[in-house]
Amino acid sequence: MNQCTAVALLPPPEHVLALSAPEDHRPEAGHVLCELGENHDGDHCAMLWDEGGRPGSAVWIRWNRERARLLPLPWCPDRDPHNTDDACGLFAGHPSGHSWEITDPTDEAITRHLARQHPHLFR
Repeated sequence: MNQCTAVALLPPPEHVLALSAPEDHRPEAGHVLCELGENHDGDHCAMLWDEGGRPGSAVWIRWNRERARLLPLPWCPDRDPHNTDDACGLFAGHPSGHSWEITDPTDEAITRHLARQHPHLFR
């Protein structure tokens, strides 16, 4: 399945702005891309950072048309049945498929283009 194409421009949280340096060095808004599979149920989601792989240490942004929330969420415990060294890169209880089932169509298109231009790098 393809990756969801939802994108959101999110301003930095007020507490980050309050702690930031002088006016000319303030954090700017940034884009986040939904990491779930297309046509998923519920909020869009993207992982922002992980503080060491501990349960609940990954901070995710969940958003819809009305609001965005930062949440610490535990990792999905499932492993790829074809490669048990690969764990799902999404949060526990996520909608849609697991991360190994989701394809980023832009990344795939770039890889195909590079493979045509530089076949010696893609054996």
